[in-house]
Amino acid sequence: MNSLNKRLSAEKRFRAYGLFAVALSMFFVLILMWKIFSTGSGAFVRTTIEANVFFNPDFIQVNQNSLEKELYRASYVALADEVVRQNHPKLNEEQFIKVREMYTRKFDYQLRDYLLDNPDKIGQSIIMKITASSDLDQIVKGNYPRDVPEAQRKINDYQLSVLDKLTSEGKVSSVFNFWFFTKGDSRDPESAGIWGAVMGSLYALIICFSFAFPIGLLASVYLEEFVKPGKVTDIIEVNINNLAAVPSIVFGLLGLGMLIGVIGLPYQVPLVGGLVLGFMTLPTIIIASRASLRSVPPSIREGALAVGATKMQTVFHHVIPLSLPGTLTGTIIGMAQALGETAPLLMIGMVAFVMEIPGGPLDPATGLPSQIYLWSESAERGFLEKTSAGIMLLLLFLIIMNTAAVVIRRRLEVKW
Repeated sequence: MNSLNKRLSAEKRFRAYGLFAVALSMFFVLILMWKIFSTGSGAFVRTTIEANVFFNPDFIQVNQNSLEKELYRASYVALADEVVRQNHPKLNEEQFIKVREMYTRKFDYQLRDYLLDNPDKIGQSIIMKITASSDLDQIVKGNYPRDVPEAQRKINDYQLSVLDKLTSEGKVSSVFNFWFFTKGDSRDPESAGIWGAVMGSLYALIICFSFAFPIGLLASVYLEEFVKPGKVTDIIEVNINNLAAVPSIVFGLLGLGMLIGVIGLPYQVPLVGGLVLGFMTLPTIIIASRASLRSVPPSIREGALAVGATKMQTVFHHVIPLSLPGTLTGTIIGMAQALGETAPLLMIGMVAFVMEIPGGPLDPATGLPSQIYLWSESAERGFLEKTSAGIMLLLLFLIIMNTAAVVIRRRLEVKW
């Protein structure tokens, strides 16, 4: 009886320890998520300053008959300066410089983009919400303290007085930051976007899937269905399992040395990134595919052969379709892991500053993990928000991919 009580007490303690471990891990995960979301939520909002803009053709040297190419190539710097002077009259040169610093350095580009979408506004006045500088944005969001000495602030007392005046007039507002989802990287936090990195990762994943899935599936079918067990098969199996445990940076070195150094593929493009991620994902797909093929009952093969099907017909018409749910699940999980890899992309140059959004797998690009790494290395406070927002987006993609793997498996899985 005492022995039974001791075993039951030990079981209760074990359950309590397990529950405590789960609760502790969830606590730290919640702290991490709260830190990321509380910091990154500010990236989805940008501060704007309302201004009256007169598209004076004399400053941009275009007219309503100008072609789109002429509007794009025109200089809008003088027009941006004139907008500041018109909305803040009676400024001396020093005051003008300080007020101009309160607007984004991409002021002229914002005017250009608006005029490209509305060429009929040349020679007319409109009310525009101009994006504020990152320093002003951080002051409005409360991330920079105002009650410290002027020497310790990036916004001086005069700029604060101008900000307070604009706020009292209702000209300072916060709007949803569509730029974050539609633009590429920038040296200025207020105009930096993640769409270029998203497209770079998308092209890389498409190349990764197109390369790794068919090769992994065919290799699995050959090893599982056509090769007789022996020493050669054992050696291949050991090497595949070893490749699955190789650090990802080694695959980056492989891509740098073979794809770029020997074959001569371009540097810093999603094509190379996708192939490198395909090398890394291939062992995972092969292992998952072989396990899925083994799960198909022998009676399926025997029944197909019994009615006259050839070995090839049996495998491709019966075995592979039934094993496909497990194969796709392993493939999606492997690609989700590849999406979060940074080390291989570092080695092949997909970590450089790229402003343009890639239009294809041969255009220079960066990936989501690389973009997050670049922003985390930047000194400006505004990039801290971008870093956390990028992590949030990356986690969202990973959750979607893992959820898709579970859904596909449950929808297509056959119960034996």
